[in-house]
Parts: sequence; structure tokens; C-alpha cells
Amino acid sequence: MAKSDITGKRRMRAHHVSHSNIKTKCWKHVNVHQKRIWVPELNRFVRLYLTTRDLRTIDRIGALAYAKKFGACLSSY
Repeated sequence: MAKSDITGKRRMRAHHVSHSNIKTKCWKHVNVHQKRIWVPELNRFVRLYLTTRDLRTIDRIGALAYAKKFGACLSSY
């Protein structure tokens, strides 16, 4: 099952709703990719499973600051 390493975001339960309002259970999956990210504070690359939202936020505030916000330790990856 796909899961973000930093945020822990996973798939969500949802319904497909037909025209006659019949609900069928389904899963909404997270858009997760495995990426190599350079962390200048650690002076090395880190390989993580990240959602596309994680990637956008890392571009904005940095990988170490983003991981610290969620309590993840990047040195273990």
C-alpha cells in the first residue's frame, strides 16, 4: 500500500455514486512517487516516498523543515 514517508498520508475510503444514487465502495489512492531529494543540511541524497503535494511544499520550504513539521527524521532514510 502506498504511503508518504513524511506525512503518513494513505488511501481514503470513498463511494462511487451512480445517477440513481446507488453507492459503491471504492478507494481513492494517493499520488505517491519515490524520489531522491538532496538535503544540504545532511550533505547527502535521501530516497523517500512522497506525494505530489509533499514535493511542492519541499520546493517551497525545504525538506528538513517539512520533515521537522511532521516529526520525521530524515537521517534514518
